Amino acid sequence: MAHPKQNITIETGEDYPEIREGVKRVCADFPGAYWRGLEEKLDYPTEFVQALTASGYLGALIPEEYGGSGMPLRAAAVILETIHASGCNAGACHAQMYTMGTVLRHGSEAQKKKYLPDIASGKVRLQAFGVTEPTSGTDTTKLKTRAERQGDHYVINGQKVWTSRALHSDLMLLLARTTPLDQCKKKSDGLSVFLLDIRDGLGKGLDIRPLKAMVNHHATEVFFDNLKIPADNLIGEEGKGFKYILDGMNAERILVSAEAIGDARWFAKTAVAYVNERRVFDRPIGQNQAVQFPIARAHAETEAADLVLRRAAALFDAGLPCGDEANMGKLLASDATWHAAEACLQCHGGFGYAKEYDVERKWRETRLFQIAPISTNLVLSYIGEHMLGMPRSF
Repeated sequence: MAHPKQNITIETGEDYPEIREGVKRVCADFPGAYWRGLEEKLDYPTEFVQALTASGYLGALIPEEYGGSGMPLRAAAVILETIHASGCNAGACHAQMYTMGTVLRHGSEAQKKKYLPDIASGKVRLQAFGVTEPTSGTDTTKLKTRAERQGDHYVINGQKVWTSRALHSDLMLLLARTTPLDQCKKKSDGLSVFLLDIRDGLGKGLDIRPLKAMVNHHATEVFFDNLKIPADNLIGEEGKGFKYILDGMNAERILVSAEAIGDARWFAKTAVAYVNERRVFDRPIGQNQAVQFPIARAHAETEAADLVLRRAAALFDAGLPCGDEANMGKLLASDATWHAAEACLQCHGGFGYAKEYDVERKWRETRLFQIAPISTNLVLSYIGEHMLGMPRSF
């Protein structure tokens, strides 16, 4: 809900213009042909990630004392929005911006000094987030992956699915159950977070298998078979991991929603350029209301979603509760970009299916926002229960 007693400042228009221009310059070197080539070979955008890292953008949220830029969340959102508005995709590296937040907020000083500078410099990649499992899905408290303490080690057994970029990451943030569910007072108790070194684990109880999907996000299945990791890899207190994960979900939703805003702007710009140029029956097709109005409506929806997300980021940066705004912004942004995608593809007609136009690629990519990082129906249930006071719907 709104916070009438708190004063927060929200900028409108193109805030952080220097960041926007800098990101645009990086993205200019990675046109549509680059992304189409990656899809054909199912390759990882290594060069693109390296360019963003070298420019300091992936370390935006890491404090300066650990080698990052120490920027607010809104600045990071602008980075991701601009990447997507430029026709690129940050899905291959965006997790590095927010996953490290668990280490930053809940890790020991020794862990922060050990990992954060190398993450900021790009020496190591923290791209993988091991939470979702085949049977539990969004019901995180029912996950079955176990981490059992044995002396100075934990032994991990279980399976994760849709763990993106695990084959292109050095580290993985892993959520596992350390106390059996039937021994916990609350179902959210007994879950712990670990920072797992993938390089040390492969072939020693850690197996990662590619999972082909509709978009080239390098999803994987991850299997743990008596994998031993040092007890020092535990983040924070044992059994408190669910709280730690929840703590970072608002940031994730705000940042990923900024990507949706960027996609929506790309679709609108691309659609307008095409319908103003394309002539049928001796007139530009943009003159036709059936073509023009869906694009105009999507633009209005995008602007509304952007304002809610700016409020969410301002509250987050002020240390205030922002769950309501983060969830509403996620809902509105995912709907706005999907409507923009549909309008853009439809107005291109058959050419919308031609890969050279990049519309079908972006259309496939933006559909994901209806499902991840949280599905539309779960956001609606959150609004209905927690904001409006109706009975829980599931």
